[in-house]
Amino acid sequence: MTLIIAVFVFGLLIGSFLNVCIARLPAGESVSSPGSRCPACATPIRWYDNIPIVSYLVLGRRCRACQAPISVRYPLVELTTAVAFALQAWLLPPDPIVLAQHLLFTSLLIVLFGTDYDVQRLPDVITLPGTAAGVLIAVFVVPGFVASVAGAALGAAVLLFVRWAWKRLRGVDGMGLGDVKMLAMIGAFLGWRQVGVVLFLASLSGAVIGLALAATGRRSMQTRLPFGTFLAVAAYAASLIGEPLLDWYLSLY
Repeated sequence: MTLIIAVFVFGLLIGSFLNVCIARLPAGESVSSPGSRCPACATPIRWYDNIPIVSYLVLGRRCRACQAPISVRYPLVELTTAVAFALQAWLLPPDPIVLAQHLLFTSLLIVLFGTDYDVQRLPDVITLPGTAAGVLIAVFVVPGFVASVAGAALGAAVLLFVRWAWKRLRGVDGMGLGDVKMLAMIGAFLGWRQVGVVLFLASLSGAVIGLALAATGRRSMQTRLPFGTFLAVAAYAASLIGEPLLDWYLSLY
C-alpha cells in the first residue's frame, strides 16, 4: 500500500509535467524553459500555485494574476496520470525495472493522447525516442529484445499497409505517419504479441465512439477521429491485461 500511495503522489507530479509536454511539444517549444506560466497573461506561476490539483482548487480555478479561468484539463491530466501509475504499481510484479518501464510507457501514452486530441499530432520527439527506449529496456525485462524489435517492426508494417491500401482504394490518406510511429513504439514496449490486441481494442473503441457520435449528430460518419487517442487507451489496457486477454482468446480455439 505504501508503494501504491508513493507512486500515486509521484504520478501527480509527473502529470503536471505532462501537461507542459502536451501544451508545448506540438508547437516545437521547449518543455524546460521558460518555466510554467499562465497561457492567458504569460505570468510565471509560482511554486505554491503549481501544486498538482491542490493549487487548482485553492485558486478557485483561476489565474492569481489575471483571473483567467484555468482549464479543467490540467488537474484531469494530473489525476489521470496518478491513477494510471497507481494501477500499474498495484497490478504489476514487484520489480523496480518493470515498474519503471510501465510508468515511462504510460507517460508517453498520456502525452500522445493529449496532443492527438488537441491538435491531431503525434510528435516524433515522443514516438521515435519512445521506440528506442522500449527496445533498450526490453533487453532487461519482458517482452525481451527480439520480441520488442519484432513488435516495433510489426506495428509499423501493419499500419503502413493499411495506409497504403486505403490510399490505393480511396485515393486519400486514411491515417498519418504519426499513427504508424506510435504503434511501432507500442510494439517496442509490449512486444509483437500485443500489437494485434492493441489494434483490435483501438479499432473497436473507435468504431463504438464514432457510431455514438454520429447517432447523436455530433459528428458525421465521414469525420476523422484522432486514432492516436484510441491507440493510447488500448495500449494502456494491453499493458495491464493484454496477455491474459490474449491467452483467453487463444484458449477458445
